[in-house]
Amino acid sequence: MGERYLEDFAVGQIFVSGRLRVTKEQIKAFAAEFDPQPFHLDEEAAQNTFFKGLAASGWHTAALTMRLLVEAAGGTLGPEKIMIVEQSSWRRSVF
Repeated sequence: MGERYLEDFAVGQIFVSGRLRVTKEQIKAFAAEFDPQPFHLDEEAAQNTFFKGLAASGWHTAALTMRLLVEAAGGTLGPEKIMIVEQSSWRRSVF
């Protein structure tokens, strides 16, 4: 990938990375430790929420995204490449 900095990217540019499969067990394990809400932990309880089923925590998907970014960068992001997130939004649920 080479050395790239924030100013090397344009708004709307698409970045392609590897892929990860997220299982129900992983969703529940992450939620149990870090985001214990019913729609992340309990499939039956999640049916009665706005998700209408089990959904991964946004924080879980953010952590997975960081993993994919680091892997795509060759396994490390130096201090000069640390990302600063000013605003986060989750546009689609992960089921």
